[in-house]
Amino acid sequence: MKNFSHIDKENNPTMVDITQKQNTSRYAIAYTEIQLPKIVREHFINGDIQSKKGPVFQTAIIAGTMAIKQTSQLIPFCHQLNIEGAKISIDLKDECAVIKCKVKTFGKTGVEMEALVGAQIAALTIYDMCKAFGHKMKINNCRLEEKKGGKSDYQL
Repeated sequence: MKNFSHIDKENNPTMVDITQKQNTSRYAIAYTEIQLPKIVREHFINGDIQSKKGPVFQTAIIAGTMAIKQTSQLIPFCHQLNIEGAKISIDLKDECAVIKCKVKTFGKTGVEMEALVGAQIAALTIYDMCKAFGHKMKINNCRLEEKKGGKSDYQL
């Protein structure tokens, strides 16, 4: 049975000690989508959804980027990281806004949680800005698509 890395020998929660790990180049890509009803999609003009609150996708990208930088304050045992790069893209495909969030760092631990948080906050921002059109939106399929650097690489 594999031991949990965030539980110490006395069975107490703890942050993983990374002092002996080597700095490496790392990145992670997260994906999520938000289903948008027709009433919301009807407001898609020139590559963005226009709402009374402003351009939805542009605002969601900013919110997601801000969230990436706050991940260690939201998730108890996440290490605070220097984010070297972040890119969030949002595209309307069929009935969904598809969100991809790529985060890069050079450090001792990965950026999977930062990428996942960035994608989810972008989706929640879209929901918040479009709820005046109706609440029949659904956030789906949040997942890690890829990570590189450190002990193990992963690709979906």
